[in-house]
Amino acid sequence: TGFDSDNSSGDFSEANHKGPEMLDLEPHQSNRTEKHNGETEIQENGIKRHRTSLPAPMFSRSDFSVWSILKKCIGLELSKITMPIVFNEPLSFLQRITEYMEHIYLINKACSHTDPLERMQAVAAFAVSAVASQWERTGKPFNPLLGETYELTREDLGFRFISEQVSHHPPISAFYSEGLNKDFIFHGSIYPKLKFWGKSIEAEPRGTITLELLKHNEAYTWTNPTCCVHNVIIGKLWLEQYGVVEIVNHSTGDKCVLNFKPCGLFGKELHRVEGYIQDKHRKKLCVIYGKWTECLWCTDPTTYETYKKSEKRGSEPKKKSNEEDVKSENDEADDMPEVQDTVQFIPGSKLLWRINCRPPNSSQMYNFTSFAVSLNELEKGMEAILAPTDCRLRPDIRNMENGNMDVASREKERLEEKQRAARKERAKDEVEWHTRWFHQGTNPYTGTPDWLYSGGYFDRNFSDCPDIY
Repeated sequence: TGFDSDNSSGDFSEANHKGPEMLDLEPHQSNRTEKHNGETEIQENGIKRHRTSLPAPMFSRSDFSVWSILKKCIGLELSKITMPIVFNEPLSFLQRITEYMEHIYLINKACSHTDPLERMQAVAAFAVSAVASQWERTGKPFNPLLGETYELTREDLGFRFISEQVSHHPPISAFYSEGLNKDFIFHGSIYPKLKFWGKSIEAEPRGTITLELLKHNEAYTWTNPTCCVHNVIIGKLWLEQYGVVEIVNHSTGDKCVLNFKPCGLFGKELHRVEGYIQDKHRKKLCVIYGKWTECLWCTDPTTYETYKKSEKRGSEPKKKSNEEDVKSENDEADDMPEVQDTVQFIPGSKLLWRINCRPPNSSQMYNFTSFAVSLNELEKGMEAILAPTDCRLRPDIRNMENGNMDVASREKERLEEKQRAARKERAKDEVEWHTRWFHQGTNPYTGTPDWLYSGGYFDRNFSDCPDIY
C-alpha cells in the first residue's frame, strides 16, 4: 500500500545512482497504440482499443535491498518511511483501487440474477476477484498526495469511477463507482494499516466496501483480507492474503463467510479460499472453495461434506523422511512455498469466477494485468478534460512509466517537499484541509464511520482544485 511520507527526509535518491540495465521488449510488444488521424484506434465493434504494453519495461530490483532501508527505521511508523522509487510500480494507490473493477462482469451477473443466493455467489466472487490482481505484484504503488484524484470511465465495461485521497495522516483513499445503466453503486474507503514484522510487511486494509444493487434494492458490505509481503530482507519476495471476509446482504440477512487461509508451515494452504453462504437463520445454503489466484467454485454443503469424508478415508498422510523434515523446517515461511497443485474440483460444482490471463510480457511490466496496463494511459485530448489532480498528470509516475528513473525520483522528492510546504502553510494560517469530492459521514448500512461521495465530479467544474503537482 506504500510507505512514502511527507515527513521523511528522502535521503535516498536514484538521482545519485546509475540505473540498472533495462530489459528489452520484443518489437511486437511495443506500447504504441495505433492511431488513425491522431485518434485512438477504434475496433470494428466500436470499442476503443486500449494499450497492451507500457512505454518502457521495469528496471531490475536486484541491485537494491529493502532491508538496507528498513533497518534504519526499526520502531518507526511505516507510513513515515521513504522507500526508493525502484521498489514502486508506476501506478498510484488510487489506480490500484480501480483494479477492483477488472471483473465487473460479476457485478453485472449479480444484477441479472433473480435468485438472491445466486446474487450473493456473484458478489462473493467479485470480492475475491478484487484482490486477484495483487498476485505477484510485489512492487508498491505510489502513495497518493493529499487531494490527488483518479477517474476512469469505461463505456465498454459499463461503469465510471472516481477516487480521491481524502487524508494523508492517516492515509485514507475514498472511491465511488456507478454503472452507466444506473444498475449498481460501488463505494468505500480504505485505510491501510501497515506493520513491519522483521521478515515481512503486513497491510491490514481497514475500511468498509459497499456494493448496492439498485434493481434489487440490496446492499452488501465487506472488508478486504490482510495482505502480507514476505522476504523483505533476503530471498524472493512473495505475497499472500489471509483473514476472514464477511459479506453481509443487509436486505435479506444472508451472509457469506470467506476464509483466506494463511499458507501454513509447508505452504499447503497457500492462496486457498474456503467459505459458505448462510441465510438469516444461519442455515448453510452452499459452500465456496478455490484460490484467489486462480478460480472459485461453489457446491451444496452435503456434496462438499461427503467429498471431504471420502477424501479422508481414501488417502493416508504421507510420512516425510528426516531429511524432508529438516528442509521444511529450514525453509519454513522464508522461501516462496512451491505449491504445484491447482484447485481440487468437486464433482457437481459450479464455476463462479476464473482469473484473467495476463499479457505474455507481464513480468517485464511489474506483473500488471491487461486492465492495469491501461490505467495510466494518457490519450490525446484527455488532459484538457481531466481534473488537474488526476494521477495521469503526476510527473513522477509518468516519468517512471517512461523509464526515466532519475527524473522520476527527483520529481517524487519535489512533490513531497511541495506537500510538506503546503501543510506548514496551512498550519501557519490555521486553515483546515477541505476534501473536494468526498465528505466524512456514516455508512448507512453498517453505521460505522465512512467517506461518502459528495457528487458533482462529472460536471467537470475543476476551478477550485488544489495545485498539488
